Amino acid sequence: MEIGLIGLGKMGGNMRTRLRNGGHTVVGFDHHPDKSDVGSIEELVAKLPSPKVVWVMVPAGDPTHQTVLQLKELLGEGDLVVDGGNSRWTDDIAHAELLADKGIGFVDCGVSGGVWGLQNGYALMYGGAADDIAKVQPAFDTLKPPPTEQGDFGSVHAGKVGAGHFSKMVHNGIEYALMQSYAEGWELLEKIDLVDNVTEVFRSWREGTVIRSWLLDLMVDALDEDPGLSKIAGYAEDSGEGRWTVEAAIDNAVPVPAIAASLFARFVSRQDDSPAMKAIAAMRNQFGGHAVKADGPS
Repeated sequence: MEIGLIGLGKMGGNMRTRLRNGGHTVVGFDHHPDKSDVGSIEELVAKLPSPKVVWVMVPAGDPTHQTVLQLKELLGEGDLVVDGGNSRWTDDIAHAELLADKGIGFVDCGVSGGVWGLQNGYALMYGGAADDIAKVQPAFDTLKPPPTEQGDFGSVHAGKVGAGHFSKMVHNGIEYALMQSYAEGWELLEKIDLVDNVTEVFRSWREGTVIRSWLLDLMVDALDEDPGLSKIAGYAEDSGEGRWTVEAAIDNAVPVPAIAASLFARFVSRQDDSPAMKAIAAMRNQFGGHAVKADGPS
């Protein structure tokens, strides 16, 4: 298929490559000219055949909203906008209504996979009408992970508009809690003068245990690169989805104590240099290429 892609950062740039490797024609635009295929969004839209499909991968909030407003003026009936960023699900509903005034479809797509998605594929959670999903399904099929012996996973039509980003939001809330658990366990093992090699204990958990996971693999990789995590500050940002998950839980009277505690722990990390937060910062850097703060003298 032919598709436009706005936003060619760490995720968007790799997605463009994966789509092209899968045989699709991608016209990419980015505010950094060295990354961009065209000089403007107007030029991107003009190069696409109808019905036009434009995938947006820009930061959530006003940057996404302004991009959608611009696309509303450039697209027409039967065209489609896909928001693959980390937008709040309530924004999806507003954007779908905005575009519907001109007969433009809208699909929201939560994307997980970080900097490893180019190689491994991306987990995709999307929401929207079936007819709109069909227009972009070839791209979903290329971006998602390939089938394994266990089955064909990593891609789901989660429901109506908003369902994709809501699912990704909860996914990220769970991610917060998982990382917090590994981090706290690592800190406790390091604290007690009993275990000879904490990294090797973590490494042993990678097979045969009930807590094995990709995050555990990445934690071991981080410890191999920086034993004791002495080069990284115990400071962890939150990108929004954790907060939104807790807010949605409050709105719906759903108890999420583990997710809430992991979010608040990140707030604490900005006040004190926490060993557990070093571990979380290291894991975020491993899977998503998220920036870290250096620790110690430069």
